[in-house]
Amino acid sequence: MKLFLLTFNAICLLLVSQTSQARHAAILIDAENGNVLHEVEATQSWYPASLTKMMTLYMTFDALNNRQIHLHDTMHTSHHAARQPNSRLGLHYNERITVEEAVLAIVTRSANDATVVLAEHLAVTEDNFAIRMTAKAHSLGMYNTYFMNATGLPNDWQVTTARDMALLALKIQRNFPEYYGYFATHTMSFKGHELNGINKFTATYEGAEGMKTGFTCNSGYNLVSSARQNGRRLIGVILGGHTSGERYDLMVNQMNHGFGGDYNVLTNIFTMPTQSAGLPPHQLGCASGAVHEPEEEHHNKHHRHTTKRMKLKAHRVRHIHS
Repeated sequence: MKLFLLTFNAICLLLVSQTSQARHAAILIDAENGNVLHEVEATQSWYPASLTKMMTLYMTFDALNNRQIHLHDTMHTSHHAARQPNSRLGLHYNERITVEEAVLAIVTRSANDATVVLAEHLAVTEDNFAIRMTAKAHSLGMYNTYFMNATGLPNDWQVTTARDMALLALKIQRNFPEYYGYFATHTMSFKGHELNGINKFTATYEGAEGMKTGFTCNSGYNLVSSARQNGRRLIGVILGGHTSGERYDLMVNQMNHGFGGDYNVLTNIFTMPTQSAGLPPHQLGCASGAVHEPEEEHHNKHHRHTTKRMKLKAHRVRHIHS
């Protein structure tokens, strides 16, 4: 019996250890020069989920710059766009929405229907748009990223890496400074309703400039964030949080250490090896039979406790380094 108890305790300790070190991918870079300050499996293949919409926005900003479209252009909702699952604005067939409204809906609500409307406006079909997205990604140096749709809804062939997502965030900042400010938006008005954003990092972290959340059962809870403190801007990526709160905790932790000067430069995002490691993990147990779940439902579930933890951690680190 004593041997059994000892063995049982050892197994329990091992399981606890594995749980406390749950697998995820991450990277933190200095936006000024691309230096990598922290990384965990940054070239591991992963499902991007709604981080995909960052590339949809990149393509939109590129079209705006080239005057192919304009912010106040009116677009019409197709049957395909209207059938998109949550998260969504609730657009109906043939309903009108402007380019700028669609951009805001993607940033604040991660709206799949608005995303598809934009994709079809730019490339007639979502499939055509996905092909263009992949080509653009590779031209930017995102060599391990492939897109099959504009939204990030589950597809086994749609993959990325933490390194590639950080590079995309950096390219958006550098190539589209006039549109980058949209990512800081946390509310939008649509059809007479005020809609709140679902990105709690943007809403609560000191100096946060926004970016994008993502969630599917296969990907886990993803997050790309940018923040500026004391004249320094950092970009962080978290892929595969097991809860919404965990991804925010991981992001706050690496941001705090980055701004606190606790990391040494490891390499540079432009010169680091880009070979993708392995197949993307199926991160959460809900993946079996599940398609996609509304991001805002998961965010709201953890919002109160997450916000309190984030503010407390930021306060502690500022106190330590002040």
